[in-house]
Amino acid sequence: MPLIQRRKAAEADRAPSSDEKIAQDVREDEDRKKKESPSNKKKKAGEKNKWSCLDSCCWFVGCVCTVWWLLLFLYNAMPSSFPQYVTEAITGPLPDPPGVKLKKEGLTVKHPVVFVPGIVTGGLELWEGHECSEGLFRKRLWGGTFGEVYKRPLCWVEHMSLDNETGLDPPGIRVRPVTGLVAADYFMPGYFVWAVLIANLARIGYEEKNMYMAAYDWRLSFQNTEVRDQTLSRIKSHIEMMVATSGGKKAVVIPHSMGVLYFLHFMKWVEAPAPMGGGGGPDWCSKHIKAIMNIGGPFLGVPKAVAGLFSTEAKDIAVARTIAPGFLSNDIFRVQTLQRVMKMSRTWDSTMSMIPKGGDTIWGGLDWSPEEGYLPSKGRQRMNDSQVSSESGTNNSGCPARVNYGRIISFGKDVAESPSSEIEMIDFRDAVKGQNLANTTCRDVWTEYHDMGIEGVRAVAEHKVYTAETVLDLLHFVAPKMMARGSAHFSYGIADDLDDPKYKHYKYWSNPLETRLPNASDIEIFSLYGVGIPTERAYIYKLSPSAECYIPFQIDTSFEGEDEDSCLKDGVDTVDGDETVPVLSAGFMCAKGWRGKTRFNPSGIRTYNREYEHAPPANLLEGRGTQSGSHVDVMGNFALIEDIIRVAAGATGEDLGGDQVYSDIFKWSEKINLAL
Repeated sequence: MPLIQRRKAAEADRAPSSDEKIAQDVREDEDRKKKESPSNKKKKAGEKNKWSCLDSCCWFVGCVCTVWWLLLFLYNAMPSSFPQYVTEAITGPLPDPPGVKLKKEGLTVKHPVVFVPGIVTGGLELWEGHECSEGLFRKRLWGGTFGEVYKRPLCWVEHMSLDNETGLDPPGIRVRPVTGLVAADYFMPGYFVWAVLIANLARIGYEEKNMYMAAYDWRLSFQNTEVRDQTLSRIKSHIEMMVATSGGKKAVVIPHSMGVLYFLHFMKWVEAPAPMGGGGGPDWCSKHIKAIMNIGGPFLGVPKAVAGLFSTEAKDIAVARTIAPGFLSNDIFRVQTLQRVMKMSRTWDSTMSMIPKGGDTIWGGLDWSPEEGYLPSKGRQRMNDSQVSSESGTNNSGCPARVNYGRIISFGKDVAESPSSEIEMIDFRDAVKGQNLANTTCRDVWTEYHDMGIEGVRAVAEHKVYTAETVLDLLHFVAPKMMARGSAHFSYGIADDLDDPKYKHYKYWSNPLETRLPNASDIEIFSLYGVGIPTERAYIYKLSPSAECYIPFQIDTSFEGEDEDSCLKDGVDTVDGDETVPVLSAGFMCAKGWRGKTRFNPSGIRTYNREYEHAPPANLLEGRGTQSGSHVDVMGNFALIEDIIRVAAGATGEDLGGDQVYSDIFKWSEKINLAL
């Protein structure tokens, strides 16, 4: 027995075998892992889970997606009448849409209708492109979702630009206008342009066979749309076909914005002999057109175009630069935003069609303007009589008389307000343009400013103030290549003698002050536009403090008026208009330039001013409003749509009640000393 015990003790003292040692190590590892497991860690007092940024992002995205799908489900599940029920519960019964109302009155289809879209609102699609545009064949580059702007911005800019020498397609790129009513019914999903008007016309029986969208590439100069795409010829043949298939009933043409100038060009082109014109003869318009209902027409141009070409700005962009300094000017993901926009937009020759026309005679000089003493007013009512419409309304606020609207660009607030006799101006035209390091360091975002040098930039600023006439010299100085192309296609003066043979050239056809209306006394011309919204008229500029690669001039948003109702806000002087086109530009030609028999309207075509006073939507459920006077939103204005439908169904301007005016357009027109 003692022997056995001694043997067991000896076995216990003996070193473990290799297999036993491995097994023992495995057991120890398992015990250690159990002790260090997350479940055991949670059990430790005072310890908590760590929440990473990735967890937060995933949680946020999950919540957004869940809420989105829930709302989408509820939207699709609810009855179609529910939104209207909610709206009526809040605001009261809604009026019938114009199409429904007029159908109840018995109005039906009569005259074929032609829509002429303006700048920007028409869709453009890709037909041929470079390697970076793989997969975009016949996809929209402009309009729609604008997805390619975010996915491949530099490729998008490259394909949206035109050739800087010819104003046509760059080598290897073909971008063409979308065709059909879908070309401009919506600018992007949920943002209507022509869709509301089309829908209301459809309610009285219109359909695609008697409605035509005269889509064109709005980037091109007007004559180049014919050179490249034969667009003017297509419009001519389509109108002829619509008139023939409707039993000889003449067309009602509805241009919007820049489309107004485009159709002015078309009316001269269609009657001019080939090859420059369409060869339709002097009576083509009389045979095929009943009425032209111009919506928001910049007949005499817009100051906003000057700011856009000079510094790629308008009031909204200038304010954005102030709110987020450097965001638009600096290099964002290696994309210098404003510089690239300038480089692209300066290849769009159509933008030069909207430079102010008529010079100081129309827009005013250093010390006067037609709108001098303008006083904003609310709830102002006018009679439908041009003789009464010039009476003053009830003023609720004032723009000081010192506002010099004729000074479209001023460098400094003191320059904008001082008498011209106190302003010392240095002529910039003979300034020597110096060399700029940007020529070598900024070639990827080259603009014509990079050729000016410091001396050229300083000379522009030291001239201090620019009117409608000197603005042309300014643009020729800062963008000579752009203006060389533009001057070949557009003109901005006032004709002394319309019988001069030079006015047979197409460059004059879109300027109503350098061409005649057709010899067609039975046509009616309407000017339909919104009023009651502050609209850009003059700008206060400063030299940009940015480095050499940037645009050297920018609107000085630090200048404000003396009170909240002042016409000077964020460095911009405003006047009455539709937020884009001042009343003077939209209304003067129908109020005076064409009214009665004048040298611009020898056959005495009847003209009417129909204004729509702006009223913002009462609540969010009303969308963009049914009484809006804004430049694009006015296309959904029920009163405007009703006027158009009535004319399309056979009414005349007198049937509508003649002029409907809320602004001082007749008063301002009388101040303009233009030989008629």
